[in-house]
Amino acid sequence: MRSQADKLRALRVVRSETPEAPTLQPDRPRARVRTIAVTSGKGGVGKSMFATNLAILCVRAGKKVLLVDADLSLANIDLLLGMIPKHNLGDVISGSKAIEDVVVETPYGVRLLPASSGLERLADLDDFSREKLLRELSRFEESVDLIILDTATGIGRQTIHFAGAADEIAIVTTPEPTAFSDAYATLKVLAQRSRVGQPFLVVNRTGSAEEARRTAKRIQTVSHRFLGFEPELLGHIPEDATVGTSVLRQEPLVSLFPQSSAAQALVGLTDRILEDSGPYEPIGLEPEGIFRRMAS
Repeated sequence: MRSQADKLRALRVVRSETPEAPTLQPDRPRARVRTIAVTSGKGGVGKSMFATNLAILCVRAGKKVLLVDADLSLANIDLLLGMIPKHNLGDVISGSKAIEDVVVETPYGVRLLPASSGLERLADLDDFSREKLLRELSRFEESVDLIILDTATGIGRQTIHFAGAADEIAIVTTPEPTAFSDAYATLKVLAQRSRVGQPFLVVNRTGSAEEARRTAKRIQTVSHRFLGFEPELLGHIPEDATVGTSVLRQEPLVSLFPQSSAAQALVGLTDRILEDSGPYEPIGLEPEGIFRRMAS
């Protein structure tokens, strides 16, 4: 039986009559740094909670992790970590601060690159600002093992650029019809790019593993038919009241309630992701590295 890691490496690319099915990236040599974009088609599904706790668990596993709040105008990662950063990516884009001056060392070992909240000008960066951000982000490719990008929700331009830059794309959804419908919409937009990273599904707030499988199957069936590929189901996170409590207390779930069912599920999901870890060789594309793909 193939392991979850094997499945993620190979990402089941199914035969399809769809002539414009995208080329997936499992065969592309990885840079030393690994990038995972965490996204969702709908707000309120637990995307940022997953990204934050994933980052902490990866640090506990010995990885050097940079967590990027890539929701440039509605940031909330700092709130989930109970932090009040003095500076953010808006300062980098404006030129008032270097990116190294904005990165925050959190109490959990994760390096955080915070974004701003309520600044309309960051909701849709122009090409010049995007290129500047790409150059700044590329500086971390040699100093960390893993970069986790917590994108904005939906299918906006910035979200697709960030997700399209990553080696893997974790799409967080719930069993609600609106949530998994929007998850498919996200896949559909990503598939319009010439190359996309390996997408996989995380089903949050489930009543059972079977409910998670049914939810994933609906997305996989439609993706198979219309996009020519199926995203793997990485796993699920059960409905758990401690999640809401941790958000209210602004402390990560895996630190506040490590024995909760949701925290234990997050540990399992992290283990599956890290099973696919390995030595990463420079991909030798552009001087800016992997983040240069965001401009395509």
